[in-house]
Amino acid sequence: MADERRRSHNHKSAVYRKRHTGGKRFIDQPYELYSVDNHKAWRQLYERIKPRWERYAHHRFLEGVNNLALDPIAIPRLEDINQFLAPLSGFKAKGVSGYVPAYIFFDALRQREFPTTITIRDLNNLDYLPEPDIFHDVAGHVPMHTDRQFSDVLVRLGEVARTAANLAAETKDTAERVRRTENIIKAMARFFWFTIEFGLIRDKDKLKVYGSGLLSSFGELAHVVESSEFHRHPFQLEWVVNQSFEIDHFQPLLFIVDSFDHLYSEVDRFEQWMLEGRLNVVSSGEPLVNEEDLKSFLHLADSG
Repeated sequence: MADERRRSHNHKSAVYRKRHTGGKRFIDQPYELYSVDNHKAWRQLYERIKPRWERYAHHRFLEGVNNLALDPIAIPRLEDINQFLAPLSGFKAKGVSGYVPAYIFFDALRQREFPTTITIRDLNNLDYLPEPDIFHDVAGHVPMHTDRQFSDVLVRLGEVARTAANLAAETKDTAERVRRTENIIKAMARFFWFTIEFGLIRDKDKLKVYGSGLLSSFGELAHVVESSEFHRHPFQLEWVVNQSFEIDHFQPLLFIVDSFDHLYSEVDRFEQWMLEGRLNVVSSGEPLVNEEDLKSFLHLADSG
């Protein structure tokens, strides 16, 4: 089901990009096209989740919300966000028309650019999110981008993606190049999922949330720190890169880092494992690697 949803999302994104943006992947935010209901959806999402941020979010996320001066009433303009964001970390939110292939996404992070979805979920179905929207990206992700230490982690992930693409280009046998790259992409996706999207962190002897998938989910955020239904474990790289996940239900398994320095060091360790060949084979299962993601990492080899 998760894979079917991803394929549908990729197809719909491609259709949207072709029809509405002339095929461009990165676009300006067409702010005048947002409807009254679009702004109302943002307002309702923001109003109901803010008390849970104050209780469960890491303090640097809360500082980021304040530093960005996020509008609680209307969908923010990306250009306004970037005016606050750039002096703090050098990052910028960059509008996208839909799905971004994995390497292009990570390489944007390397350049301190965050591909940001400009659409918003339906007002009548606020809890159903088949694909990322502007609330997930701007309210869930971007406040953490104001923090230099965390933003450096994102840049480092982009550098690791470039290392992966270079390794693929250096592998002469085509079948082996594809097999290794698929496994590395799968490992990177799992690392990103269990940290940047669904990560927990220790903060002054308390457990707090820094993952954007949790910080933009009204339902999950209320339970991940306290509920016995969730399994929380100290971050273990070998476990993370071999742990499958699905996108269509609450995440039962979460990993805890001690600090953002700890998280950065785990990205370094991930790259070292990749260079040593320890990520050439990881466990099967979700996420499946689609053709567009694979091609995006093989571009150096194909162009050579």
